Amino acid sequence: MENGVAQELGAAEASPEVGRKEDSGPAAHSHGSQPPPRVRPRLVFHTQLAHGSPTGKIEGFTNVKELYAKIAEVFSISPTEILFCTLNTHKVDMQKLLGGQIGLEDFIFAHVRGETKEVEVMKTEDALGLTITDNGAGYAFIKRIKEGSIINRIKTVCVGDSIEAINDQTIVGCRHYEVAKMLRELPRSQTFTLRLVQPKKAFDMIGQRTKSSKCPGEGRVTSGKETLRLRTKGTATLEELPSEFEEEAAQKVDDLLESYMGIRDSDLASTMVETAKERPSPEEFAKGLDSVLGEFAFPGDFVAEVWAAISEAKAGRK
Repeated sequence: MENGVAQELGAAEASPEVGRKEDSGPAAHSHGSQPPPRVRPRLVFHTQLAHGSPTGKIEGFTNVKELYAKIAEVFSISPTEILFCTLNTHKVDMQKLLGGQIGLEDFIFAHVRGETKEVEVMKTEDALGLTITDNGAGYAFIKRIKEGSIINRIKTVCVGDSIEAINDQTIVGCRHYEVAKMLRELPRSQTFTLRLVQPKKAFDMIGQRTKSSKCPGEGRVTSGKETLRLRTKGTATLEELPSEFEEEAAQKVDDLLESYMGIRDSDLASTMVETAKERPSPEEFAKGLDSVLGEFAFPGDFVAEVWAAISEAKAGRK
């Protein structure tokens, strides 16, 4: 099924705390001494507008909406102007979308609203050939277009276009799976209208496109091999890069998402693997998914397949 969807997970709280060194002398171990005070790491990220801008700095965001607000503040625009962000490239590269994790050395490029366009589509097949994702802040956009599909034959529709309305019904604020459901339920052999907003394109590139202006280690308290893990619930945490088991398990789950439910989303797959790591049985895993990703209403047989795939990956890495 080609009307796939993908989710960009938001974050929920501030980053974790890191201990501060204390003296190791006798006074430090006297009776009644208090635990050493904790300080928060200062995580500073560099950002530009993808179509060209000077470099700005952002910090202190606790979820995707706040991240967008910080970027908007730096460049004196409205947060609603931002369609999506990519990491380490100003291009509309869907492999570089900002999702559930941000590397501590990642450079954030914000793609903002450009021209609006309307296209008429004749639904001659059930599958339109679209994979849809959303930015976690109210905009659903096109992540992939299948070659030879209905949408692929309409040259004005491009990867990165935000879907603003279907048949004049606004979908701003809808999640990706809600938009996909609307498209699936449109009658076959009828024409419908899509109102799209394309990312703003560069004419005169302002500022540098490299990290040369970035001071090494500025605002960092880690090695750079960690990532800031954004969550839908709970606190954002600093984590090591995924292990071989986690990468293999996430790939298996991602394949299941596409084949069984018509979606492909590496961030969603990673979240499901992480949930499984913390659960000792398939029953507990199902409960965990319901608490973390209940809005997806995963069917029981699909949850069982996911558990089996993750268990297989874990056994293969022992």
